[in-house]
Amino acid sequence: AVDMLGYSDLEPAMRERFLAVVREEVGAMGQRITDLAQRATQRLKTRWPMEDMLGADLATAAQRQIAAHCTCPVTLDAVDTSVWLKVDSYTLLQALTYLAHRLVDEFEVRFLQLRLHAVGAHAQLDLVWSGQAMSNETVMSWEMDTMRFGSERSPLTVRDVIERHGGEMWFERERARHQAFFRFMLPLASVQGVVDAALGESDFSRPEYYDFDLFQMSEEGSALDDRLLSELTYTVFDTETTGLNPAGGDAIIQLGAARIVNGKLLRQECFEQLVNPGRPIPAASIPIHGISEDMVVDKPRIGEVLPVFHAFAQDTVLVAHNAAFDMRFLQLKEEATGVVFDQPVLDTLLL
Repeated sequence: AVDMLGYSDLEPAMRERFLAVVREEVGAMGQRITDLAQRATQRLKTRWPMEDMLGADLATAAQRQIAAHCTCPVTLDAVDTSVWLKVDSYTLLQALTYLAHRLVDEFEVRFLQLRLHAVGAHAQLDLVWSGQAMSNETVMSWEMDTMRFGSERSPLTVRDVIERHGGEMWFERERARHQAFFRFMLPLASVQGVVDAALGESDFSRPEYYDFDLFQMSEEGSALDDRLLSELTYTVFDTETTGLNPAGGDAIIQLGAARIVNGKLLRQECFEQLVNPGRPIPAASIPIHGISEDMVVDKPRIGEVLPVFHAFAQDTVLVAHNAAFDMRFLQLKEEATGVVFDQPVLDTLLL
């Protein structure tokens, strides 16, 4: 149809027919592109699962990410440490960092605060700053723009993130304190959901810990900052346990690890040891890990195993999925064994 429109002697009626065909095809193509973009956005919205997360951990993660991307001091003010949230932490951290970046970049904000407290069935998470306020039009514009800051690019908007959580976001001013803030209304995790996650009552799956103290490194760990990842040596490890409550007396029954050097798995350098937990192994857990009491009855206790594993992992980066869970079991034995794992830890759950 487009080629036919190039003929100068084309009759007006025929030209109009070809123009109608072109308009129809352009409209259909535009609709297909819109549909594809909407489907891609919807897939991205649900890519990261909603998880029960301690609100203080989310606030700490936001504090660090904002400070890293915005070169702006961020403090935690009045964060309720008892609040549990049901959130998609990845996209929510993106939204908070995006808003902070625009505040610093466009309004020259030089100091930010994060607040968190529960109100009814929701939590209020505030991103607070002092100085110039903004118009409602600006707030709406920021909310509907796709999120971009630094090298980060996302097709999602803040509004997409809020809708994903079934929450709300708005702008408020505290004139008496000369402050303004964005307030996120987020769903609280159900009490039963938190209990089930901690005790694993439903399916004996491990609770997902978000222990951001993992990022507190020793001087030895900090010395690795300037080295390429490919130059580091890694110990990838996992534990099997009697249950999911380390503070409640559950214990390690198996500890396994492998070493990675120069990006290659060294199959000949592995660590694998069954451990006598000194307590019964629940029958419900045996189908999960496949370890019965008769398999560990004559095995060494953790006090003997942990120093050997510590020597195996020395001068390496520890790697595990949901590492905070495994590290908690190791940390609870530090005082009894005198063994401290103070090297860097990479938790693949947080990637």
